[in-house]
Amino acid sequence: MAKDSEPLFSSKNLKLLTDPLNNENPITVQVLGICSALAITVKLKPAIVMTLSVMVVLAVSNVVISALRKSIPPRIRIIVQLVVIATMVILVDQFLKAFAYDVSKQLSVFVGLIITNCIIMGRLEAFAMANKPWPSFLDGIGNASGYGIILIIVAFFRELLGSGTLLGYPVLEKTGLYNIGYENNGLMILPPMALITIGIIIWVQRAKNRSLIEE
Repeated sequence: MAKDSEPLFSSKNLKLLTDPLNNENPITVQVLGICSALAITVKLKPAIVMTLSVMVVLAVSNVVISALRKSIPPRIRIIVQLVVIATMVILVDQFLKAFAYDVSKQLSVFVGLIITNCIIMGRLEAFAMANKPWPSFLDGIGNASGYGIILIIVAFFRELLGSGTLLGYPVLEKTGLYNIGYENNGLMILPPMALITIGIIIWVQRAKNRSLIEE
């Protein structure tokens, strides 16, 4: 009798989803995708949309490359990967322009620059080329989530402290902090504060997990 196939959500597969959220985070551990983290985290909404865009591009691209991995000649594998990524980015960009035009304008060229995101090319080359479609799909979702959670955390604090809003809603005004003298911190909307915020996240993460420092 043939052996039972591995469960879809086995412990091994679940690690593909959970590890990038913490100890293998693409931004705080692998230090990838920093440029977009600096550029599109002034507001929370663009950060969320960028997270979803990267998730779609990475998950689908991983699956496509995994399905084609045995038929892709090694000498042109990078070209094939770029074509797949570029196709997905174009589709996502057109979708945003059709259904979320305001956010698409805020993201500007950074949606197109997903093509050059090291996280995506890295996962296709390191994982999808060597694994089956389902694990590759989970790996794409996991790494995109790990990337996105940092973007969202950074954008949360930058918009809240820099503009006093969250998703455009005036949060600090409703709390009455302005009445006691609080003023929005203009430094938070400048790119250097995104880097400092990421640095604080990395510091907290490595303070809690000393093994990351040893690595």
